[in-house]
Amino acid sequence: MVRIAVAGAAGRMGRNVVAACQQAGTIRCTAALERPDSPLLGADAGELAGIGGLGVPVVADLAAVIDSFDVLVDFTKPEATLARLEPCRTAGKRLVIGATGFNPEQKAEIARTAEGIAIVLAPNMSVGVNLCFKLLELATRVLGEDMDVDILESHHRHKVDAPSGTALRMGEIIAQARGWKLADCAVYDRHGISGERNRNSIGFASVRAGDIVGEHTVLFADVGERLEITHKASSRMTFAKGAVRAAGWIMERDRGLFDMQDVLGLT
Repeated sequence: MVRIAVAGAAGRMGRNVVAACQQAGTIRCTAALERPDSPLLGADAGELAGIGGLGVPVVADLAAVIDSFDVLVDFTKPEATLARLEPCRTAGKRLVIGATGFNPEQKAEIARTAEGIAIVLAPNMSVGVNLCFKLLELATRVLGEDMDVDILESHHRHKVDAPSGTALRMGEIIAQARGWKLADCAVYDRHGISGERNRNSIGFASVRAGDIVGEHTVLFADVGERLEITHKASSRMTFAKGAVRAAGWIMERDRGLFDMQDVLGLT
């Protein structure tokens, strides 16, 4: 049995991960973490997830439960995730990170930690989205550089980073397939008189509204035709199931930095 600790266990994603663990045959949630000021400290993680009591209280101290799990699944925020890296490395605990919004320096810190333990870092744990990543690579190679590319993403009003980590990863895949660097070709805002489109650019547009779980569309457009690759998530459970799948997969690895493409055998 693989033992999972869930960071942010009282939040929406955390509760879904707890429930997804119980649906998996050989995976169980055995520890639950929350921020120190959470009013839900001490609550049963299973009760919060709506699956009945598990006997797993929500705690704030990672050190108190470090021996109770094999893999930490973290969908929280970059600063909180980074604070858990060294304790997990020291204890030899694997990590599945679904948090987004990491800057290059923070990503480098995760990569350094992965020299000692196995980590899956993915901006989107959905199986469908990761299949889209593969399709985008293929489409970019086949269509060449004549197509304009824009990436449109929509999420709920509470999401704090934009563009989404998934949208940025889509842009990275397309840029790499064209031999570009995303930092050199990304356009994140168009307003006023912005002039004609730079043909060597990848545009991004973001919507934050209501309770949208996550929608991404990549538009390839030329004169006379266009191709759209779209993924829509209607439940956070799809991300939770992907994370639990990654947690089971990573138990076969001792160290290294991986993503969901590796988990799904798409590399």
